[in-house]
Amino acid sequence: MFALFDEAGKFLAGRILSEADASLQVELDSGKRVKVKAANVLLKFEKPAPAALLAEAQPLAEGIELDLAWEFAPEDDFGFAELAALYFQDPPTLTQQTAALLRLHEAPHYFRRAGKGRYKKAPAEIIQQALAAIEKKRLLLIQIGEWAQQLAQGCCPDPIREQLYKILFKPDKNAPEYKAVVEAARATQKAPLDLLQAAGAIDSPYQFHWRRFLFDNFPKGYGFPANLVAPEIKDELPTASVQAYSIDDSQTTEIDDALSVQGLGSGTVTVGVHIAAPGLAVQRGDAIDKLGRDRLSTVYMPGYKITMLPDEVVQRYTLQEGQACPAVSLYARFKEDSLEFVDSETKLERVPIVHNLRHDQLDGVVTEQWLSDPSHTPATVPEANSHAALLTPALRAELGFLHRLAKHLKAGREVVRGKPETFNRPDYNFRLLGNTGEPQGQEQVQISVRQRGAALDLIVAEAMILANSSWGQWLAELGVPAIYRSQASLAPGVKVRMGVKALPHAGIGVPSYAWSTSPLRRYTDLVNQWQIIACARHGRTAALAAPFKPKDAELFAIISAFDAAYTAYNGYQATIERYWTLKYLAQQGITELDATVFKDNLARADTLPLVLPVLGTQGLPRGARVRVKLGAIDEVALDVSGTVIARLDSDATGSADDSTDAVEGEDDDTLAAGPIAIAVDVNEAPAAEDATPQAGGG
Repeated sequence: MFALFDEAGKFLAGRILSEADASLQVELDSGKRVKVKAANVLLKFEKPAPAALLAEAQPLAEGIELDLAWEFAPEDDFGFAELAALYFQDPPTLTQQTAALLRLHEAPHYFRRAGKGRYKKAPAEIIQQALAAIEKKRLLLIQIGEWAQQLAQGCCPDPIREQLYKILFKPDKNAPEYKAVVEAARATQKAPLDLLQAAGAIDSPYQFHWRRFLFDNFPKGYGFPANLVAPEIKDELPTASVQAYSIDDSQTTEIDDALSVQGLGSGTVTVGVHIAAPGLAVQRGDAIDKLGRDRLSTVYMPGYKITMLPDEVVQRYTLQEGQACPAVSLYARFKEDSLEFVDSETKLERVPIVHNLRHDQLDGVVTEQWLSDPSHTPATVPEANSHAALLTPALRAELGFLHRLAKHLKAGREVVRGKPETFNRPDYNFRLLGNTGEPQGQEQVQISVRQRGAALDLIVAEAMILANSSWGQWLAELGVPAIYRSQASLAPGVKVRMGVKALPHAGIGVPSYAWSTSPLRRYTDLVNQWQIIACARHGRTAALAAPFKPKDAELFAIISAFDAAYTAYNGYQATIERYWTLKYLAQQGITELDATVFKDNLARADTLPLVLPVLGTQGLPRGARVRVKLGAIDEVALDVSGTVIARLDSDATGSADDSTDAVEGEDDDTLAAGPIAIAVDVNEAPAAEDATPQAGGG
């Protein structure tokens, strides 16, 4: 005796080995024995064998016309044998009953299930909707197949091109565009990214990286609302009796900070650190604040930037030369001979800006020797360098004092750190020749070196550390919450954290550190500036008047959002700088370069900002210098590898010159690029199509 039964929506059949009131022991054709509830048994029969019965019933089931079966079926719920009697003959054969069962079960849009082997007719309007959906799905499958075929033939359909970044990085795996890419990748046995490149979906490597960044971070575009007006500063601010100057790169438009020196020759010198003051006009919750809160930071890249605030807003508050600009000023007094710190105060005022100095124009002139030796004359300066003409004897004396103070402050921080800061790796400047707008990726690129710790760079860096640490301490003393950066120790793996507590920053060597000197470029600095302004206005009662009160949950939300955005922006800057470095190699025809080994199978180019995997470095010590032959460049994967062709130093233990301390806000190493992580999974099982239980014999 055989039995046909329902097992979790799937029909199975086999030989009955034993039978009780509530269950049966059944052996399937595979030899597997299963226990079946008596209520799940739909048919018992002597012959034919289960496999033969199902083989005969399947084609007969496919021939049952569903519209006709629906017309014949009773209005109330019914069993499959009843339908077989109405559709075929009365009484129906075993094969006809089985065929009716299979057909009913695979057509839920016509017949709803009402129990084991029992069904009920679906309403006519539901059937029409279901049939329309089935037809739509059929046409969609045809469309997916056509798109997949086009991709395989090297042509990218427009709908896939338009959805490219969503498909690759944030896909809807039920979308037809995604399914077409997966189907084509499987058919051609190509990686999805290679397939799409070959089909012309990627306009250019540069546009691929740029649009991916915009897709992830600026999905609605990076333009600003029209007719946005920068609010006026209503405060009646006194004008400071100083002559201040900023020191920035030539491409800088958001000039946040300037310096001044008073009292040279008097025994006590006052150094002014003057910070642009958008916080005097922009208020928490207004339109400009919402823009800053949304973007959180300016995004930098070679030849271009996406500013945190609109240019017309920036220009209202930037420290432009020739103007008396609103500023939050820290005045720190030092003994002129010993450089001992005396005291400091903070003022809200208008500061006359006499010069916007550009360090890339002056680094070759303002050297340590020029600053320390009044008799030193720099090498010939090109006549076109108008900035050199600004270096009057008075300004030279002020810069000389600032440089002496900067070295003193740095040495003091290094005592706290427990070891000196070392900056053996240079900074690299990228310039795209002839570029005036959004880069296209084919511009001629120049890469130049600016050594960390250059005189002007050191002056500015130490002045900003002085301001950020001084204001951080002051805010903490007054009980006014702020956003701090801290680092518990210099031990490996201990990273810089952001929080609301004034904790030590071991990497910098200060007791607290609150970013406050770039309010036009970083939202955290604008937040901290509001708090500093409250302290300047209200002193000991500032905690009651500050925009952010103690334990304000919004500060934690800002920190979380800023951390994520700042990491993404810095990551993109590193990505696109790597792109332009690889483009530079191609444009200059560079096929070999000198590099220094710093990790297993990884080396850093000596004169370019490039880390790459290098074969032949196994067993070489850290710091070993090698000549590397470059392989093929992949501008989409940002990948290039090399092979050691010569050892440039002795076989002795390599030097440790390559080891450096990470500076504030910088990761230790930007490693070599590798395969781009995409979200297209060609190995994933296809989504079930109209899941229909299949009849089978075991």
